[in-house]
Amino acid sequence: MEQRVHATGHEHVTAEHASTWELTSDDWLTPAGDCILGVEADTVPAEFDAAFVDACRDHDATVEATLRADSHEQTVVGRGHPDLTFESDRSLVARTSDYVDDRTVMVGADTAAEGVDRDLAAALADGADLTCVFRVA
Repeated sequence: MEQRVHATGHEHVTAEHASTWELTSDDWLTPAGDCILGVEADTVPAEFDAAFVDACRDHDATVEATLRADSHEQTVVGRGHPDLTFESDRSLVARTSDYVDDRTVMVGADTAAEGVDRDLAAALADGADLTCVFRVA
């Protein structure tokens, strides 16, 4: 089962946050947003397919997010959680911790923003188009 999100990089993408990465539907980013990898996301958690959301609510679910920009690709692996709500109408967050809020789409992620491939992060800082493909099993 898949869910695709398209976003755009931004000059302020630094990918330096130690515990999360984020995509936002906002069309702006300040330098303080060190977890944000893309802006102008075309899909937010509240719009995710109901079957996908239900599958992610299984504590044993494996959730993968493959990030692609230019010729760069990286897959982040995490897991689902029964408390995931997918209610945010603004942004989605992958977390290395078990913290859950309305923006959280995966917990226990094996990579935060600071672990994103530096060439991929640089492409996003140059404004590259980003495709994020979520898979749940």
